[in-house]
Amino acid sequence: MGLISKSLKQLHASEIRETMDKDMMKREQQLHEIEQTLPKPNGTYLSIILGNVNVSILNKNDKFKYKDEYEKFKLVLSVIGFILSVLNLFTNIRTLELSFMFLLVWYYCTLTIRESILKVNGSRIKGWWRFHHFLSTVVSGVLLVWPNTGAWYSFRGQFMWFNVYISVVQYLQFRYQRGVLYRLKALGERHNMDITIEGFHSWMWRGLSFLLPFLFVGYFFQLYNAYILYTLASHPKATWHVPVLSLMFLVLFLGNVITTIMVIPQKLQDRFRDHLHGVFVSKIQDRKKDASKDEEPKTEKSD
Repeated sequence: MGLISKSLKQLHASEIRETMDKDMMKREQQLHEIEQTLPKPNGTYLSIILGNVNVSILNKNDKFKYKDEYEKFKLVLSVIGFILSVLNLFTNIRTLELSFMFLLVWYYCTLTIRESILKVNGSRIKGWWRFHHFLSTVVSGVLLVWPNTGAWYSFRGQFMWFNVYISVVQYLQFRYQRGVLYRLKALGERHNMDITIEGFHSWMWRGLSFLLPFLFVGYFFQLYNAYILYTLASHPKATWHVPVLSLMFLVLFLGNVITTIMVIPQKLQDRFRDHLHGVFVSKIQDRKKDASKDEEPKTEKSD
């Protein structure tokens, strides 16, 4: 494949080159399909947690089911998190707060394992999104051990509202991802394991353009959390948890915004390229139809 690609660069006939490029893309897809039927080794993280248990899913339908269960898991935990956040907004029960924090720790730990399994089975998730959940696990752990001092109660209400909003955004993401997943399965596309905003096609932009503003509001909410925690660092009862959390929320904001901004132009370029490719293919097909009509034998009228 590499040798053929190198030879194509020296080909000057644009139409033939476009046709060959299209054939090369088909071959790459076929090779990717073959690759998905082969077992892959676990990464270091899964090897530490699961040992030598192989988590490769070799059946395409089973991969779809696993990805679907992954999305359902996030939805169920988002609903539970929404309910607990609302209850904490209107109550002041320490046990309920700690239960919610422990739920966050368990949720993000489980996500890191599930996403590592997705990665082994062909997901093209960017490294940042996986690191995001590792860091979120640490954030939840620090919140869990943060003593209930005056500094915590100054931040408590804002943090609960933040989780309410994030739960709503995660529901919107679930609706978007569910639609994308079933559309990919219906079209027979190969990337059934793609998650978040990676791996979508041009037709997926309609739903994503609706989702992006909500995502960016959530990102800036993280920045606001970092700022409030920074101001609380001078609180008389502030502990080490405050500046550490401020720094981590800032890292989450920067990573989310930079990664999303980097992905959007790339996908817009892919969309424009797919559009040009579609126009080119349609023109080639029209030319072939016209040529076939011209080559049809003309029947002479009988006297």
